[in-house]
Amino acid sequence: MTSLTLIRHGETDWNAARRIQGSTDIPLNDTGRGQARDAAVALRESLDLAAPVVVVASDLSRARETAEIIAAELGLHVSRLYPDLRERAYGEAEGVDSTEFSARWGDWHTAEVPGAEPWPHLRARGLRALRHVVRDARRETAPVAAAGSSDGAAVVSRSSVIVVTHGAMIRELIRHATGGELPLAGERLANGSAHAMLHERERLRLVSMAPVGV
Repeated sequence: MTSLTLIRHGETDWNAARRIQGSTDIPLNDTGRGQARDAAVALRESLDLAAPVVVVASDLSRARETAEIIAAELGLHVSRLYPDLRERAYGEAEGVDSTEFSARWGDWHTAEVPGAEPWPHLRARGLRALRHVVRDARRETAPVAAAGSSDGAAVVSRSSVIVVTHGAMIRELIRHATGGELPLAGERLANGSAHAMLHERERLRLVSMAPVGV
């Protein structure tokens, strides 16, 4: 069993302006860096840092820097970057603000945007990414044979992984884990927010989430 804490990256200038980023590589702003430090404080209180903890991220700079800040605050390092953890690509909507988006394509959840990544593809990509993350984390934290053990048996421990990724990706993984029940309509996932899951035998279960703004 692997504990996963999915963290949405910190704020960027495009987030602040309510512009759609998608696969566009926009860096953190100072507010976002502060959110990453705040996330690390919360993680220090919620995680057992005496046990193995792995930090990974999307390879987009806003997620990578968020992960680097969190890892540094916790005395860890970022183990790997995964392109499959990237945000959903929004095609023609990237760089567009929320007002223009609504005027051109209508409701966010039902909009058909030319060139956007289909939601089923995003979900499949995210699940594939988590499988790879869990596999790699288990390899990285695999215990050596117990000292003095006559049969060389290994000590089994549950690994914990901090996964820094993006809003739409986290939403889609929560939808998968809850059979579409969550997030509720109108709920959003704030920059720097944390959402806990368990990954066991290829199954994903939501433990807690931190939505805002119903």
